[in-house]
Amino acid sequence: MLEVSGLTKVFPGRKPVTAVNGITFKVDAGEVVGLLGPNGAGKTTTIKCILGLVRPTAGQVSINGFDQRTHYRQLLRQVAAVLEGSRNIYWRLTVMENVLLFAGLHGISRREARPYAEHLLESFHLMERKDAEVRSLSSGMKQKTAVACALAKRTPLVFLDEPTVGLDVETSYDLRRVLRDLAAGEGRTFVISSHDMHVIQDVCGRVVIISGGRIIANNTVEDLLSLFRTRSYNFTLAGTLDGTLTEGLARAFPQATVAARGGQTLVTARLSHGGQLYELIDVLRLSGAVIESVSQVEPDLERAYLELVRQGRETA
Repeated sequence: MLEVSGLTKVFPGRKPVTAVNGITFKVDAGEVVGLLGPNGAGKTTTIKCILGLVRPTAGQVSINGFDQRTHYRQLLRQVAAVLEGSRNIYWRLTVMENVLLFAGLHGISRREARPYAEHLLESFHLMERKDAEVRSLSSGMKQKTAVACALAKRTPLVFLDEPTVGLDVETSYDLRRVLRDLAAGEGRTFVISSHDMHVIQDVCGRVVIISGGRIIANNTVEDLLSLFRTRSYNFTLAGTLDGTLTEGLARAFPQATVAARGGQTLVTARLSHGGQLYELIDVLRLSGAVIESVSQVEPDLERAYLELVRQGRETA
């Protein structure tokens, strides 16, 4: 559905800035891919280059078989995007008028567009406000209206840049549910850029992580999480540790942390291999510490993302 090869964008000036540096990745039809990266990493510039809103310095982009350089009009008919959230919709029009307008801009008649528009508004719990002017809505409803306007175009590929920004928890769940349903039920392809790791982990099957204008990871969510699984453990010890044990732990396991908690001691250690678990237990046992419980720290996407970005910066 989407092929990006060697995408590069250099902003000229006295000191030229390379915002995107040779990015290459593919997105298959029906995939939901997360685009992650710290502020200034090049995510939004990458999306704008793909959409032709910013002219790339180098590289190739193809959407559903249409090359950006030779078939740009046909390419645009394959994709919709929400880049500025509710700033892209018309606040003096009603919710329904906005959705029908954006479908019409894509060449879909009002008669053809209305049933699907009603379906989208029902899915987003907006049907009761369909005749309300957008300017009278809450920020969450405005954001959902903007996403509905993009989806109403029925394009096979949709870009969503920070779709949950400013949304409350309930509204964010609504959006995630609709995206999952559309991807599964209609085979729609989504590329989602977000700082909300819960959205990415809940909706996306794969993530592309960008740092410093380069891709530092491109893998499934499950595979990324597996890189950090079984490495971190929490030990709850009875009582408090004396300074000798704390110093011994620091020497043997520099990454371990020790904290007092309600008459107990919590030791958290990230291990480089499975054998170190037994070594750590031996250190605690020989010191006379009483282990009350041991639990594995389950990884989440946010931890994996932060670690990968840190590693990317160190190797840059």
